[in-house]
Amino acid sequence: MSAAAIERVGVVGGGQMGSGIAEVSARAGCDVVIVEVSAEAAEAARARIEKSIRRGVDRGKITAEDADATLGRVRATSDMTDLADRQLVVEAVVERKDAKLDVIRRLAEIVEDPDAILASNTSSIPIVELGAAVGSRSSNVLGLHFFNPVPVLSLVEIIPSLLTKDDVTERARTFVVDTLRKDPIRAPDRAGFTVNALLIPYLLSAIRMLEQGLASAKDIDEGMVKGCAHPMGPLALSDLIGLDTVLGVAETLYDEQREQLFAPPALLQRLVAAGRLGRKTGNGLYDYD
Repeated sequence: MSAAAIERVGVVGGGQMGSGIAEVSARAGCDVVIVEVSAEAAEAARARIEKSIRRGVDRGKITAEDADATLGRVRATSDMTDLADRQLVVEAVVERKDAKLDVIRRLAEIVEDPDAILASNTSSIPIVELGAAVGSRSSNVLGLHFFNPVPVLSLVEIIPSLLTKDDVTERARTFVVDTLRKDPIRAPDRAGFTVNALLIPYLLSAIRMLEQGLASAKDIDEGMVKGCAHPMGPLALSDLIGLDTVLGVAETLYDEQREQLFAPPALLQRLVAAGRLGRKTGNGLYDYD
């Protein structure tokens, strides 16, 4: 098998993003191992993937036979060493630099294939900082930033760092295009990359407008949906992304750029401190029943 033929994929983290990446990889025919922090969390990740795939069956987007075959290619575990034989591993843990550095370092020790790609689904953390943490394997580290919901949205940002080898970038692009059938863009290795460097200031501006009492949440969102043809308003989108993730990306952007447009509003910080993180917790900028 050539180094470019990626068929064995690992995913670390079984939340919304990680389970989505695992699902699309399995649907594309890859053998997938998804790792979580405990057996219970691994079971929950597997259940999340199965629920999504069965929803696709109900909507006529996948046959029951294909669904069963896809699920047969997914194994959930709490043992990181089960990733030893993977050709590509994507970390999709919480958007904190310390957590991601820990995962990348462990993967560099565990994954046996010297050509294996170690990728991060980070929304904002510079890839060079992750690559530099693994010494001789730094040339195999890059960013593969998927967008939520992963089974629906086609975009993937490919982010090589100054340390990433050209052939690693090309193999990642081939996997995204030919295997996953998704649409890549090459993004610069700067905080926020391309999409979030544009998106986050927009979301923060909407939160500030609400915080200052200049407009209601409903009017802000309806204005952008009905006036600018956005599929979703900025406040609803923030809740979908997760307010903790929005805050984490904003903090990373502000730390690197020191521009006021990236500074997190107090309202966002308070909501996250209160555990109101958006749709995943049932409340955020909106309440969800």
